[in-house]
Amino acid sequence: MLFKNDVLAAIATGNVTLAFRRWQKPSVRAGGTLRTAAGVLSIDAIDAVDAVGLTNEDAACSGHSSLDVLLADIKGQRAGALYRIAFHLAGDDPRVALRDITDFGPNDHEDLRQRLITFDGESPWTLQTLRLIASREGITAGELAASIGFEKAALKQKIRKLKELGLTESLQSGYRISPRGRAFLAAI
Repeated sequence: MLFKNDVLAAIATGNVTLAFRRWQKPSVRAGGTLRTAAGVLSIDAIDAVDAVGLTNEDAACSGHSSLDVLLADIKGQRAGALYRIAFHLAGDDPRVALRDITDFGPNDHEDLRQRLITFDGESPWTLQTLRLIASREGITAGELAASIGFEKAALKQKIRKLKELGLTESLQSGYRISPRGRAFLAAI
């Protein structure tokens, strides 16, 4: 579930607590969490709804200036059932703090290296990708994919694994190496 920057800012302040999405099948579930640029959201409820029953309060709680704007936004979404997702900000994204940790313990480098070897499997990509991201802030998935011979969508999924380890971070467009990723590369 993606959010625009102004909505993310309103989520961070607690002013936005609802989202409306059309899906063939929901991509979140009640009781689950979702990491966003605003932090980790706790999904309180997800219900199929009819757009006819939406209110001005629904619009305000979802970051829309009016019910008409909310309905226009919903109309512009892909086909599927309409879902009302209620959530609250549960806390900071733990990856944000992780990517600033540059002091590695005695086994941390080796543990991290082993995780990357596991990610690589039969086709090594992790170190090459980290080095390319480190070489140019804002490098895009398309540029990376062309450089290392992966399909763009598959590579984006792979880069998420590096992000989980705190080694990279996503920008508005492209990626950059984190301080943790830079320290790791310097140490190997």
